[in-house]
Amino acid sequence: MAVADARSLRKAARRLGVTQPTLTVQLKALEDTLGVQLFERTRNATLLTPAGRELLPDAMNLLSQWRNVIESAHLLSDDAHSTYRLGVPQTLGPYLLPQLLPSIHQRYANLRLHVREEVPDGLLQGLEEGRFDLVIGPITAEPESIVRVPLFREPLLLASPVDMDVAPRGDLAESDLSGLEVLAVDERHALRREVERICKQTGAKLNRDYEGTSLDTLRQMVVMGMGLAFLPALYVRSEIHRPEELRIQKLKGRALFREHALLYRRHAPSRRFYGQLIDRIRDVIEAELSDTVTPLPAE
Repeated sequence: MAVADARSLRKAARRLGVTQPTLTVQLKALEDTLGVQLFERTRNATLLTPAGRELLPDAMNLLSQWRNVIESAHLLSDDAHSTYRLGVPQTLGPYLLPQLLPSIHQRYANLRLHVREEVPDGLLQGLEEGRFDLVIGPITAEPESIVRVPLFREPLLLASPVDMDVAPRGDLAESDLSGLEVLAVDERHALRREVERICKQTGAKLNRDYEGTSLDTLRQMVVMGMGLAFLPALYVRSEIHRPEELRIQKLKGRALFREHALLYRRHAPSRRFYGQLIDRIRDVIEAELSDTVTPLPAE
């Protein structure tokens, strides 16, 4: 799986923490055992053969089952002592987790969370494939094998240059956005799709010539007067400390938001513990973040 993902023996060996000759020997032994060639070695890459492509899903299932065995063994002692892999989007994790993690670790002192940032499509795929145990993010659709638990709604706020008065008549309305240029992050992010929807809804024009690779880049583009942008409220709360740089406004009469949920595999051995963890997360959101986001009740 590591070689198939990296398409390189050298990169896969580094990722796995072994030497390239060791990995080569292990691959050869696996191919001899299975009786098929799994990889085609070229000068520039190591690629799956047709047989390798056919067997890769089975290998992924086996690895996922093995991880479930390990997780089940931890449950026999204490699941709060386990290590869980948490996936979050880049536009949420840095602004939410500093609020959540201290309280979680205070409650579960021996719990370890390995956090990795990924775009939402990659998060859902990684959860299905077993690369993540838990995912938090703006994921609205999921297969039957995944449980989705809504956590909170996060407003999207309009950021404009301080010398640009988007709503000269008072409160910001949809009609004020008609014809104005709006910047967005690139297409890998779910936030981009939300902004596209808002532009269609309000008559604003999405600027496709300039895209931000991050929320920080997007903010700087607005500061430089390149356009407007819709920024998540948790980002505004965490990162915008100089109000003289930007004008931040809510849209009157319509709640623009993205909804975040926690997701896990339906048959995960730790699903009972996940329920306890979700309750803890809800408590923190209610106590610490309800002035910025809207907590959502359990379905």
